[in-house]
Amino acid sequence: MIATRNEVLRLTDELVRVKSVVDTPGEIDAANKLYAFISSIPYFKERPNQLIQSKTVDDEFDRYNVLAYVEGTKDVTNKKTLILMGHLDTVGIEDYTNLEDVACSPTELMERLKDELLPDLVKEQLLSGEWYFGRGVLDMKSGVASHLSLLKYYAEHPEELSGNLIFFSECDEEVSSKGVLSGLKDLKKWKQEHGFEYIGLINSDFVAPLHEEDVNRYIYKGTVGKLLPSFFITGAETHVGSSFEGLDPNYIAAELTRQISYNPDLCDRHLGETPAPPVSLKQTDFKPNYTVQTALSAYVYFNFFVQSWSPKDVLNKLVEQAEIAFESAVNSLNKRYERFCEISEQPYKPLPWKPRVILYEDMTKQLKQEHGEQFIQHMISFKSELLQDKSLDTRMFAARVVEEEWKWMKDKSPAIILFYSSLYSPCLDLTGKDDKEVNLEAALVEAIETIQPEYAHPIVTKNYFPFICDMSCVAIKDDEEGIRAVTENNPGWGTKHYVDYQDIRDINVPAINIGPYGYDGHKRYERMEIEYSTVVVPKITKEVIRRLIG
Repeated sequence: MIATRNEVLRLTDELVRVKSVVDTPGEIDAANKLYAFISSIPYFKERPNQLIQSKTVDDEFDRYNVLAYVEGTKDVTNKKTLILMGHLDTVGIEDYTNLEDVACSPTELMERLKDELLPDLVKEQLLSGEWYFGRGVLDMKSGVASHLSLLKYYAEHPEELSGNLIFFSECDEEVSSKGVLSGLKDLKKWKQEHGFEYIGLINSDFVAPLHEEDVNRYIYKGTVGKLLPSFFITGAETHVGSSFEGLDPNYIAAELTRQISYNPDLCDRHLGETPAPPVSLKQTDFKPNYTVQTALSAYVYFNFFVQSWSPKDVLNKLVEQAEIAFESAVNSLNKRYERFCEISEQPYKPLPWKPRVILYEDMTKQLKQEHGEQFIQHMISFKSELLQDKSLDTRMFAARVVEEEWKWMKDKSPAIILFYSSLYSPCLDLTGKDDKEVNLEAALVEAIETIQPEYAHPIVTKNYFPFICDMSCVAIKDDEEGIRAVTENNPGWGTKHYVDYQDIRDINVPAINIGPYGYDGHKRYERMEIEYSTVVVPKITKEVIRRLIG
């Protein structure tokens, strides 16, 4: 136990000390560090072709995944293959403020934290010596370290494997999942070259308490899916001195946010579990500078978790929500106008605005019918030019495309245009759909039963990892209609944004998450519990491996 603890903690520390903030050159440094470590293992010195540092594809950043595999010798004819996956990138370190210089140096950080005024729980855990602090210790370099220790163990003991074990450390988990999506191509290549039969994947992203009194350590048998429904809102401009003569799109945007954000009716409850409701991640207008004219357009997008709903289901639900919000905004505006007329002693006449919600694919189809090749060629040129602006992410790129297409609309009365503007991450669950799912779940249950007596706190399984992780990119249950709702309603599809969902279908491996336990992922006091993260996690993972390919 002590040997495992010390090794995983040491590897965690070494990985954390490489500042690998997503979308920075630090991601390369982390991949280099990992590659060098695995290269030093005698097994891979003798078999260098079983280790690769693979560059991401279709990526504006220069970064790499690291993949390696051990071939079991207990039964060389067995092609069953289990994948251990984890990401090495982290979020930024700006939240550490005065401690930013030691954010990636756990020992130094913990010493400096002792001089800070800390919340009671943070102080208690810091002084106990049983918790480890620093950016990435929880999310999720300790998880990668656990997998790395197991890769090293089986590289030293391939005779214990009846099958094959793949280690897959991906980059860019925190933003665009370019790492895992690129890595799928390497997994497909190995599948074709070596006949690997992928029977399961174990991710090692962090787990955390679900509420203040929660003492459970969770293992997840799948993950929530994620969509980014986006709304381009047009109004009718007017001088602020005649405000009721126009319709401010920000007013509609505010009502739309009130209607959708935190709305429990938009929680996709499934298998007895409920994900977090939608919440706004951006709300802005497109006025470039100050004038006394109201804005021409506004833009809002929301995080939206799914567990059973398809992308098409979500669009249908949000069209309805947008219509409710638009009508509510018009009604409240009329009431305010009526009251204004009353106190200003002016005659009241109902305002002319009517709710109008348009699905992006319907708008584009209409514009192609009305303007034909002229519109099509214009938009091809517009997108090509827009791609040169590297400051635009996929979300703002999509909004600018919608803004440009709107200029071609003959009817420019106020409207809400609904579309998707970012990556669709499918939901994933274990429901016994096939033998692979049945076997993976059975192995997990038996592993927990074996290890639980050694650990004080309850180890509990749940169906859906409640955050966002790259497990979403290794299997998919959506049909073609569901995926079409994504591709046809993303204005940047095929230019700024593209996902080869066939790559996911070709791998389509059931996945679970056995990850480190702690608090404050993505926050200043990010920390992991050492015993669970460095001892229990690798033990449970090893038990699952043993039952599937041992």
